[in-house]
Amino acid sequence: MTRGGNASGKQAYLYPAGPEDETTTGRREEDTPVQVPQVMERALERRNLLRALHQVTRNKGGPGIDSMTVEQLPEHLKKHWPRIKADLLSGRYKPQPVKRVEIPKPGGGARKLGVPTVVDRFIQQAFMQVLQEDWDGTFSRHSYGFRPRRSAHQAVASAQGYLKEGYDWVVDIDLEKFFDRVDHDVLMHRVRERMKDSRVLKLIKSFLKAGVSVKGVAGPIREGTPQGGPLSPLLANLLLDDLDKELESRGHRFVRYADDCNVYVRSKRAGERVMESVSRFLKRRLKLMVNREKSAVDRPWKRTFLGFTFTSGRPNRRRICKDAIEGFKQRVRRLTQRTRGKKIRQIIEELMVYLIGWKGYYGFTEARSPLRDLDKWIRRRLRCYVWKQWGRRGYRELRDRGVSLDLAWNTAKSAHGPWRLSQSPALSFALPGKFFRDLGLLSLVA
Repeated sequence: MTRGGNASGKQAYLYPAGPEDETTTGRREEDTPVQVPQVMERALERRNLLRALHQVTRNKGGPGIDSMTVEQLPEHLKKHWPRIKADLLSGRYKPQPVKRVEIPKPGGGARKLGVPTVVDRFIQQAFMQVLQEDWDGTFSRHSYGFRPRRSAHQAVASAQGYLKEGYDWVVDIDLEKFFDRVDHDVLMHRVRERMKDSRVLKLIKSFLKAGVSVKGVAGPIREGTPQGGPLSPLLANLLLDDLDKELESRGHRFVRYADDCNVYVRSKRAGERVMESVSRFLKRRLKLMVNREKSAVDRPWKRTFLGFTFTSGRPNRRRICKDAIEGFKQRVRRLTQRTRGKKIRQIIEELMVYLIGWKGYYGFTEARSPLRDLDKWIRRRLRCYVWKQWGRRGYRELRDRGVSLDLAWNTAKSAHGPWRLSQSPALSFALPGKFFRDLGLLSLVA
C-alpha cells in the first residue's frame, strides 16, 4: 500500500499526506536534518493507527456513553479523523466520560469497569502501543501482566519455581481497590519522568480526569485509572514498577501480575516482616493501601494465584483452585438448563465455545483428576438435559438405543428425578461418551 492519496480501502483516511520529495522542494534528503519524532507524531503514524484500529475492532467490547459500536468506528473515523487528529496535535482533544459498568466477581461482589467510547479506545490504543514500546523494556522481569510475550501461565510457573527452591511461604498482597485508588499526581510524576512530550502528558491527564457516567449522569474523577481502557494496564505497570524495583533491591523472590503480587519466603516470620515493610512502602511511596482482609502470609497451597494453587506434597504441582471450578460449574449449569428448549446439538455447540476457552487457560494444570471429574459431570448434565427433552417417550428412546425391556421400563417409571436418573445404568448405556463426542463435545483432559 502506498502513502498519501494512493492509499486505498476504507482505512485510507488514516494515512497522512506523503512527505515532500526532492522533485517538489529542490532539496536533497541528506540536506535535511534528521529529527527524532516525538511520542505524539509516532502515535499518529499511519501504521500505528491501523494497528490500533485492528486491535480495537478485534477486541470488540460494548459502546461507551455515545452508543457508538466498534463496527461503526471505521466509518466515523473516515468522516472525522482530520478534525480529531488536528485536535490531538494542538492539545485541544477532550475525551468523553467513561460509562460505569459493574460485572460480578467469582467470589462475590462486583468489579467496576469504566468503558470509554470507541473513539477514545482507539486513541488510547494508539498511544499505548508507542508508550509500551518505549517503557516495557525497563520493567521488571518479575512482572507478567498485560505485557507483550508474557502471560499468566508464565507467572504461575515462576511462582512454582520458587516453591521447588524451598521458598514455601507466600506473602499474598492484595491492593485495596487498586484501579480506583491510584493517585493521579503520583502517577503523572512517573509518566513525566519517562516522557517529555507535553501534548501527550496533557492527553494522558485528560483521560484520567475525563469523569465517569453512571446511569447517564456524569461526574468527576479525582483518583483512579478506570479499568476498561487500553491505557490503564500500562499505567498500572508503570506505577507498580516502583514496587518491583524495591522488591528486587531487597533480593526478594516475587511474581507480580497487574495488581496481584506474591512474595515467596522461607518462613512465616520472614513473611510477616515482608508484609509490614511492603505495606509501609506502598502507603508512603505510592499512596496505596494493602487490603488486610484479603492479604495474608500463608502456605501457597492454601492461597490462589491467577486461578491456580499448588499441591502441598513434593513436587508442588499446579492445580485449579476451587473457586475456578465452582465458577465453571455455574456457567455450565446455565448453558445446560433443562428448560432452554434447544436441541442437544445446539446446547453442545454453545457449550464448546466456553469449554475451549476455559480449557485453553486451565488446561495448564498438572493435577488432571479434577478435569476428568468435570468431564463426567458435564456428560451427566447433558444426559439429564436429553432425558428431560424425551419426556413421555423416554421408554421408547431407551429401547431404540438397545436398553433391555425391563431396565428401560424401570427407568421410565422411576420416581427419581432427571438428575438422579442421569447416572443410571440405562442412560449411561443409551447415551455413552461416544454419543456426545459425535455431536462435537470435546474432553477437558484429552
